[in-house]
Amino acid sequence: MLTNLYSTVWDFMPQSWLQWGLLLLTIGLYWVGRYFYLRSRLNPLLIPVLTVVVVLVAFLSFAGIPYEHYAQSTKGLQLLIGPATVAMAIPLYMHLPTIKRLWRPLAVSLVAGSVVAIVATAVIAWAFGGSELTILSIAAKSATMPVSIPASEAIGGIGSLAAVAAGVTGVSGVLMAGAIFALLRVRDPLVQSFTLGLAAHAIGTARAVQTGPQAAALAAIAMGLTGLLTGALIPFVPWLLTLLGV
Repeated sequence: MLTNLYSTVWDFMPQSWLQWGLLLLTIGLYWVGRYFYLRSRLNPLLIPVLTVVVVLVAFLSFAGIPYEHYAQSTKGLQLLIGPATVAMAIPLYMHLPTIKRLWRPLAVSLVAGSVVAIVATAVIAWAFGGSELTILSIAAKSATMPVSIPASEAIGGIGSLAAVAAGVTGVSGVLMAGAIFALLRVRDPLVQSFTLGLAAHAIGTARAVQTGPQAAALAAIAMGLTGLLTGALIPFVPWLLTLLGV
């Protein structure tokens, strides 16, 4: 068992100095981006997920380093996505009384949000001429990546495209949230945080954590249950495409 565990961990470790450099560069850029994000008083345009990705893409393009090589270098970080997602259960457990008190509106919002996210994505993609493969790949975009990738692949989609769609959804959700909340006059931080977790998964939840522990708990439950509901609803997407004539 220990041998298998060692072999698994070793497979996720960088195998050359260049790969170690790319891994350390990614971590270093994240901490720099996080520093400026906090100094900017949480300006949504400076969220590390956006700024660091822009810098990394520019660097990889300039240096001529293929994405496949970079992905292999940072495979260990991908391994941490699962434990990081599970760790969201801690604020959830700490604020169970609040969640129990609000369970009815939370349940209605979760079901409505999950259904609308999938159906709206499929219909909009279809209206703009998206292919069946594209729609199957991006239908689960509002779920966190550990859910959206296997869910999309299970119905015939492309996992890498699902990952890109989920990333874009998270970043754009955080960027647009402030303006949408202002337009709809949503001022309750708990409502805002729950919405961020539902619509922008892990990236939205990371933004909600800055608000406080209660907000983090609501965002975490929204992200987690949206993932569960998405996994249950995603098999109906091919049926929806049949209705649309795709």
